[in-house]
Amino acid sequence: MSRFRSARALVLALVALLTLSGAMLPAASAAPPAPPPETTHRDQGNGADRNRVAATDPPARRLAARVGENRDWGDQQGYPRRTTLREFPEDPSDKAIKLGLVPYHALAPALNELQARSDRVSVEVVGTSTLGRDLYLVTVTAPESRAETRRQHRWRELIENDPRAAARDRALARNYKAPVWINANIHGDEWEGTDGALRVIERLATAKDRATRHLLERSRIYFTVTNNPDGRVAGTRANAAGFDVNRDHITSTQPESRAVRDVVIGTQPLVMLDEHGYTGTTLIEPATPPHGQNYEYDLYIKHAYANALGMEKAVGELGYPETSGADIPFRDFEPGDWDDWPPIFTPMYSMYHGAVGHTIEVPLRVNRAQYDELPTEELRRRAGINTDVAEATIRAGIDYTLNNRRELIADQIEQFRRGWAGEPAREIPDGFVPGFGQEDRYSVEFPRAYVIPAGQDQRSAPAAARLVDHLVANDVRVGRAERSFRLGGENYPAGSYVVDMHQPKRGLANVILADGADISTDVPRMYDISGWSHSLLWGATVDVAEQAPRGRFTAVRVAAPTGGVTAPPGADMALRLVDGKDVQALNALLAQDLRVHRQDDGTVVVPAAARHAALAAADRFGVEFTRAAPGDRGPLLHRPVIAAAAAADELAVLRELGFEVRPVSTAVLSGGFDLARTDLLYVSSGLSYSGLTPEARTAVDTFLARGGVVTRGRTGASFNSEAGLLDVRAVAGRADANGVVAVAEGQGSVTAGTGGHAFVYSPIWFTELGPRVSAEQVYGEGNPLVAGHWAEDDSGRGPQQAAGEAAVASGVADRGTRTVLFGTEPLFRGHPKGSYAQVASAVLWAAGR
Repeated sequence: MSRFRSARALVLALVALLTLSGAMLPAASAAPPAPPPETTHRDQGNGADRNRVAATDPPARRLAARVGENRDWGDQQGYPRRTTLREFPEDPSDKAIKLGLVPYHALAPALNELQARSDRVSVEVVGTSTLGRDLYLVTVTAPESRAETRRQHRWRELIENDPRAAARDRALARNYKAPVWINANIHGDEWEGTDGALRVIERLATAKDRATRHLLERSRIYFTVTNNPDGRVAGTRANAAGFDVNRDHITSTQPESRAVRDVVIGTQPLVMLDEHGYTGTTLIEPATPPHGQNYEYDLYIKHAYANALGMEKAVGELGYPETSGADIPFRDFEPGDWDDWPPIFTPMYSMYHGAVGHTIEVPLRVNRAQYDELPTEELRRRAGINTDVAEATIRAGIDYTLNNRRELIADQIEQFRRGWAGEPAREIPDGFVPGFGQEDRYSVEFPRAYVIPAGQDQRSAPAAARLVDHLVANDVRVGRAERSFRLGGENYPAGSYVVDMHQPKRGLANVILADGADISTDVPRMYDISGWSHSLLWGATVDVAEQAPRGRFTAVRVAAPTGGVTAPPGADMALRLVDGKDVQALNALLAQDLRVHRQDDGTVVVPAAARHAALAAADRFGVEFTRAAPGDRGPLLHRPVIAAAAAADELAVLRELGFEVRPVSTAVLSGGFDLARTDLLYVSSGLSYSGLTPEARTAVDTFLARGGVVTRGRTGASFNSEAGLLDVRAVAGRADANGVVAVAEGQGSVTAGTGGHAFVYSPIWFTELGPRVSAEQVYGEGNPLVAGHWAEDDSGRGPQQAAGEAAVASGVADRGTRTVLFGTEPLFRGHPKGSYAQVASAVLWAAGR
């Protein structure tokens, strides 16, 4: 046992019994098409932005108006709320069937029947999956009149909007129903959380004992019984678009993640569990360091650790040899092995909304190779144990909430009070909970405000509007200036947006808008990504202010419209490709076969005769067409067709930008795919030039004599080398390095103007550039890492070695192929939206001969 684990374990063994309290709950007595195969680890995508319609509330005290509600959780229906769910045709191919678990098509009939026979159960559809399957929210609680539901809603609002008053409200303390949220099956091939949740629902719906009645009079228990039904049916971790939904929070590109985002905002749970699998031994968070620096971690850990011990005890009491022990990463793992640093995971995201969040991993693997190789009897035995574990952790988590209801309510109130008051982050002493030490101590100094400027100082108005809409959708309060104002020594015009950090969810606001932190020396490794920043990566200009904003601000529900045509009638119009919205507008025009030109600086020129089409594009995408300068209009553009060997996130973004994309791979090209009708080959995943058949390699060589190439990452760099394109040496950084890096414009002109920052994951840089190769973008000097984890080592693959080297290179190969090489991750999980136009510019240039 390591020093870290043993130091905690010695103390924990002495206090475990003292931290356990309360009794457990009584024991439980036409389908959509199949999704595509699962793709790589980089699976996220991109969602729609809304920035065309403005709607505002009247001016409100300190922007205190409730904004960002994505669903009317304050409706007056009372409970139960019976919904007749649509039922899907039986699907014998559903992967859950082999495991003896509930197939998706059986959920609606079971829930319809349960609603019919129990007045404790309500089922609502809170969204649909990528393939159109319904996402169910099951609420189990004692019946409520309309008046009682209104009262519960007012209390929930009071907790967030006026926590000081909530703390004084004795009726709230006595009668507020403690909300608990159980999320299951976010990874489609981790099935058993759904089945464990159904058992608990059935038990709570039908039990006649006094303890259950008391529980439901004091609680509302919410279940999203399957967060990824497409993956459940297909037996894939990812959703049907190929994205890992449990990496999508804080970016919200997928319908499944947006649905549960709205659930957590609307229900405001005190405790939430996210049921997963499989880790060999049951795993129950809290997690290891590094802990997210924007948490009110003291309010979290005292409950999370005690709750984990209760769940561990419940699992142990199942009596199986496989459940005799459990791992609690906070207690048992080394720093960095299972951290809670990024806000991409469901429990971590929920913590910013006032929940004590836990990931639960049931123990026995039944997916992937085991699903195909193990006998069905053994799979069902394992699935049965896993279901028991899921059920036990859910029941124990509910039990903890009931037994600690008043303190949990008080601590959620306290989290929001600290936000409103703008108090500094708390210093947590060693031993605050058993094993807490210096390695657990992460905190941040919150700025006083953020400003998203309007006018000429804003890099991209569409990007700014998208960021504002995203903040509002995540329940962050944003104000829009009615008049010009001065803040932090800067003058801002009317229409600028302000995020006053004296607000209840300041941690969430900061985790979205702050640069982040370089934690490379804090821990040896990280579980997933370590850096992200909407301010640095989403393409909008965002300023930090240390003074309180003064002026008249209107609480924002939707960002103001940004589009327009300012060129006078009869004049040609110019569109700068700064944001992905600009690219969408361009491709919409090209799809109409309009004569659009591209100038050397990347600006596109639209003829005056296309004014009506430009007006429509400006309204649809929120972009601005200005008057084109006189002079040469440049070559005509056409909408390129891209053959893309790429990860799911890249395919999604390229398609969203309006390009026609045809997926390829080594196997597809070797199978005879015709490249004759494509203009560009995009290579980042699944394509090896040397792995092609001789016939396919000849076809690719023929294409390279007329078409363009854009590559990303190691696979792309290998393709460039093997195909003999650009004369460069690609250097691979550490494979586990990731985060936000500073970049500067290089000597090239193909992809200039990307805002000064980029995202990297397993970064690449290019050296020894040949005479026909230009550095489009270079890594910043010194240490280019702004936020994330990119450790120095003796191999020369650290950020210091990348400094000043080409992050993006372009040139024309000897055979005439226009080529652009990316060493950064400009489309990663749909997050670095400020880089989308950079990729589009590369595509247009490389395909433009």
